Amino acid sequence: MREFFPIFKTHPKLIYLDSAATTHKPQSVIDAITKSYAEEYATVHRSIYRSSLVATEKYNQTRETVRKFLNAAKSEEIVFTRGTTSAINLVALSYGCTFLKAGDEILISQMEHHSNIVPWQMAAQKTGATLRWIPMNEKGILLWENQINSRTKIVSIAHVSNVTGTINPIQAIGNAAHKVGAVLLVDGAQAAAHLPVDVIELDCDFYAFSAHKCYGPSGVGILYGKQALLEKMPPIEGGGDMIEQVDFEKSTYQLPPLRFEAGTPIIGPVIALKAALDFIENIGREHLMTQGQKLLNRATEHLSMIPNLSIVGTAPHKGPILTFHVEGVHSLDLSTLLDLKNIAIRSGHLCAQPTLRCFGLETAARASFGVYNTLEEIDIFAEELKKILRTLSL
Repeated sequence: MREFFPIFKTHPKLIYLDSAATTHKPQSVIDAITKSYAEEYATVHRSIYRSSLVATEKYNQTRETVRKFLNAAKSEEIVFTRGTTSAINLVALSYGCTFLKAGDEILISQMEHHSNIVPWQMAAQKTGATLRWIPMNEKGILLWENQINSRTKIVSIAHVSNVTGTINPIQAIGNAAHKVGAVLLVDGAQAAAHLPVDVIELDCDFYAFSAHKCYGPSGVGILYGKQALLEKMPPIEGGGDMIEQVDFEKSTYQLPPLRFEAGTPIIGPVIALKAALDFIENIGREHLMTQGQKLLNRATEHLSMIPNLSIVGTAPHKGPILTFHVEGVHSLDLSTLLDLKNIAIRSGHLCAQPTLRCFGLETAARASFGVYNTLEEIDIFAEELKKILRTLSL
């Protein structure tokens, strides 16, 4: 698959193992965004001249493509945001701050990205609700049973952890949440590019993910929300395009999704997102899931044999993410030395400080895999890592 990505023609020796942070872009996505700006650019939803109508049509086609990608019931259930973070903030500050009250509980987990923690802290502070955490065990498996109760009003959980790689039982958690009248938001940032996602089958109330982690452009996110819930939610931003009528005294708002898309939209990147999702669908998400598992298994096999190296998260069902720690070696040093060998991994707190602290860590290294990675690259990565650790031990 490397031949579809121009970055690997420019840097043929690059072994890129940081797709959980962001993915590289295939030529089809680059072509789509270039064509949008070079040949078809105009504002959308506002004008009737030809280029505006073309841009509006393509913009709307992307919304329908996302609907099919998630198997949502209606395109009106798809809201464009700036990213997963923006999508979660929208739910927390609109739905959360509208319907939560003192005594209610928001339930998240110990394996959440900061983007699925901080917005809920803000919502709790504004409403007087209590923020609670689902614990996990030493393998990185959520101990979620019996955590949902009559006070639970919102459950917000990662589909796939960006640290442990654990694939969480979203459908079962959602069923438990709905039995007590709570709503479920799923952070799909690490899942959408790798797993088949069916929001109807999952029966989640909200699902969020980012284009840039799905081989698409940066600056675009998606929030799926059940139509009945979106219609109850007030906008958290005001401006053009989201309004129905504006007077000096008051304003009224459009129906979802437009009421949540204030201002000039992210036109070119949204149009290019369609090309990214088409790229994923043409490969097939079942194939992507199988290939990702092969890469993960090979990397796990190699790293499990390295002395003083511990893998963070050993759940039986994982996405293509492998976080590890080497006793006595800082993750920044590992990342820097691997970079000298043209191998890119993530190091640091991984935007998940509470998760790492559950494992007694403040920093870790992470290798994550995409469609362009090969088993040979995994072998090279493991061998270079062993060489580095042998050198550091001298």
